[in-house]
Amino acid sequence: MGDIMDNVIMELLYQNVLVFIIGGLLFGASLFVQKFGLIYQFLHKVDKDSQQHGGEIVAETLKAHGVEFIFTLIGGHISPILVASEKLGIRVVDTRHEVTAVFAADAVARLSGKIGVAAVTAGPGITNTITAVKNAQMAESPLLLMGGAAASILKGRGALQDIDQMVLLKPLCKYTATIKRIRDIIPTLQQAISQAQSGTPGPVFVEFPIDTLYPYHLVQ
Repeated sequence: MGDIMDNVIMELLYQNVLVFIIGGLLFGASLFVQKFGLIYQFLHKVDKDSQQHGGEIVAETLKAHGVEFIFTLIGGHISPILVASEKLGIRVVDTRHEVTAVFAADAVARLSGKIGVAAVTAGPGITNTITAVKNAQMAESPLLLMGGAAASILKGRGALQDIDQMVLLKPLCKYTATIKRIRDIIPTLQQAISQAQSGTPGPVFVEFPIDTLYPYHLVQ
């Protein structure tokens, strides 16, 4: 009788271990699929010949939120945003220094009651804005700062003007985010704008790696 019970217990233990292992593997696989968007990629094939790009999506989202001005110091990392915005009738104001761009966006926010928008290039473009972003934080101004960044795959590998921008902006902004996929642009900008204007207003920051803004054939 004891041998039978031992066998039953061992069999149950074996089954439980097997279920645990299989469950762990399935859970890990589901996380992998979700993280890399494999199902989405399978259902939505990339149109490699398309001339559309992330900069157009940014401009359309800003236009839909009533943005009339973007203040900037033009740089290659963010050019698609500026070109697309100008085509949609958003006035792009090119300044002499990034801190001036953010101060101007802050002024628009205070005078109009709408969100002020500034866009600057990666690295030193971002670091140059710190004083103005802190000013907007203390003044409780709804401000959206968009910054360029190194290509996603090159981050942390010494790419042009590649620094950890988030560590600089998180203490100053109500909301910070990095765009990792094109489909994240609209919901991320919507969330950023909502956060900037809700509760106690303040600055928010969205980082755009260069590969999320340019057409596919240029970044492949």
